[in-house]
Amino acid sequence: MPDRSIDYRAIERQLTEALGLQRRPVAVAFRSTPPAGIPKFTGTEPSGCSFWRLAAAERTFYTVAADHHNCPIGSYTHNMPLPPERSGELTQTLGLMTELGYLKMEEVPGIPRLAQSPGVVIYSPLSDAPVDPDVVLVAGRPGRVMLLQEAALRAGVAALAPLLGRPTCMALPASIAQGVIASTGCVGNRVYTDLGEDELYVMIPGKDVARVAAEAQTIASANLKLSEYHQARRHALATE
Repeated sequence: MPDRSIDYRAIERQLTEALGLQRRPVAVAFRSTPPAGIPKFTGTEPSGCSFWRLAAAERTFYTVAADHHNCPIGSYTHNMPLPPERSGELTQTLGLMTELGYLKMEEVPGIPRLAQSPGVVIYSPLSDAPVDPDVVLVAGRPGRVMLLQEAALRAGVAALAPLLGRPTCMALPASIAQGVIASTGCVGNRVYTDLGEDELYVMIPGKDVARVAAEAQTIASANLKLSEYHQARRHALATE
């Protein structure tokens, strides 16, 4: 059960209003066993990040390791080893990526991973989180993401290396370990989640999401006033 002292519905509302979000924030929790009353995912998806799309569309469910095995890279970042009969798929996928010039093999050891293999992964819209999330995913346009990063700085929980690239899924374990972190995403994630070319991600550790949401309101208000200030300066001082 989630911490009853934390109102995730109010936190989602704060984030949505302060940042003008068009997508719902997604709560992700890694647990050893599923929570009572939450349905298990049925069906198949090509990647773990595909479940982000389903949760943003207002579904709450949990997955097991086998649900993630169609994506060897995501299984790697989530510390969900492939079964023996599929163990070669990670090498094959990495081989394709390196052959195309997308990735260098020496980069692989530096890709963040979950410290422990989860028994289940629970996904939901933030306001409907059935357990306290380990990480909250926020997708938005760069100007909105900027406000969230500034809120994280104000809250004192921004990661020291605040921008990651491919694979997008590594940003979850990175955020849990380091703090609020942004991700430019990757082509696979954009295909599987319908993330627009004009959108980025910010990952927030679940334990910090209430603080960041509160600071986002202050930052949004400050940016509105600063925008007026800079517009006036440009009008007064720009000669071309």
